[in-house]
Amino acid sequence: MTNTVNTKPAPPDPTLPLHGLRVVEFTHMVMGPTCGMVLADLGAEVIKVEPVAGEGTRTLQGAGIGFFPMFNRNKKSIALDLHTPEGAEAARRLAASADVVIENFKPGTMAKYGLDYASLSAANPRLIHASHKGFLPGPYEHRTALDEVVQMMGGLAYMTGRPGDPVRAGTSVNDIMGGLFGAIAVMGALIQRGITGRGMEVQSALYENNVFLMGQHMLQYAITGRPPQPMPARDNPWAVYDVFTVAGGEQIFLAAVSDAQWRQFCRALGLEDLLQDPALATNRQRVDVRPQLLRTLGERLAHRTAAELAALMEGAGLPFAPIRRPEELLDDPHLLASGGLADVVLTDGERAGQTVKTTLLPFTLAGRRAGVRLQPPRLGEHTTDLLASVGYSGPQIDALRGSGAAR
Repeated sequence: MTNTVNTKPAPPDPTLPLHGLRVVEFTHMVMGPTCGMVLADLGAEVIKVEPVAGEGTRTLQGAGIGFFPMFNRNKKSIALDLHTPEGAEAARRLAASADVVIENFKPGTMAKYGLDYASLSAANPRLIHASHKGFLPGPYEHRTALDEVVQMMGGLAYMTGRPGDPVRAGTSVNDIMGGLFGAIAVMGALIQRGITGRGMEVQSALYENNVFLMGQHMLQYAITGRPPQPMPARDNPWAVYDVFTVAGGEQIFLAAVSDAQWRQFCRALGLEDLLQDPALATNRQRVDVRPQLLRTLGERLAHRTAAELAALMEGAGLPFAPIRRPEELLDDPHLLASGGLADVVLTDGERAGQTVKTTLLPFTLAGRRAGVRLQPPRLGEHTTDLLASVGYSGPQIDALRGSGAAR
């Protein structure tokens, strides 16, 4: 699913809600870049400050090869060496021009360069400073966190895997959602700034995000006193709510979550005889015999194709889902027709210049998806223009590059 094209950047879109907002982003990996991507997609000018060697996800392979093009569209890139006095000064001048500063480094890192909230807000009290951490302030705050770490300690891996076999979720769920919550906090702070004229520091964290996701299970225990079971072994509240293996080894998820849906399910799939069994009359009764019922349904449906069952379920207005792999979504007719996928041009490595499909934010604004205005930037692509925008002259920019403080 790749081809090579020339893609011109779209101009800024004044109809987007964050048009005119300047965001300076000191981030890496997924969590911080996700926050910046959301603000960028919503129209903000987002400036990614990278090391002169480039942000590390530019060169990731394997499961990380999609990180940079996924989370860094609609951004500009400036490359600065913060370890040099000149590079750190340039970063501070750039941050002083911002409405919002985003970071996701270890606690104390930004303060070393005068880029923490206390330092920056002293000169610019309207600044909103968004930190993305492993943990919010507390006993764990200095621990090193990863998405997988907090999934393990926060109950998500336990709930996802089978009993005794904790399994991480199949995507960077806490990194991505932590960035989303960071963006929500930024937008809330922007509204408050419009009222008071003052900015604030906001924080988002991986662990607290994961615990928020576990809230429904924590409440289940608090209410019932019974520990929740991992999802594969859970006490399912619905009898027909499972994956069935059908003809050709294909799999499909089928559900009937009310008595009315159960009747529709049986009629649509030619299982009317099951409606005559008084032991299956209500969902509660069906849950009581769920293992036996699922075996019966599995045997009765095993010779049917997934496509046939999908058509029957859709025609009856019942919930169903074919079991899909990520690569199949690139050809999903709904995503293609509804504008849910967009082209991005790769910037790094042997695939640089190729165009691939990426996913957009899952909402519309005035009936439109927030699309790709700027391709993921080349390293330091906007260094000259951005330094000039905060008062550096041509010779000064050349000197920064010559010293290695900028690229």
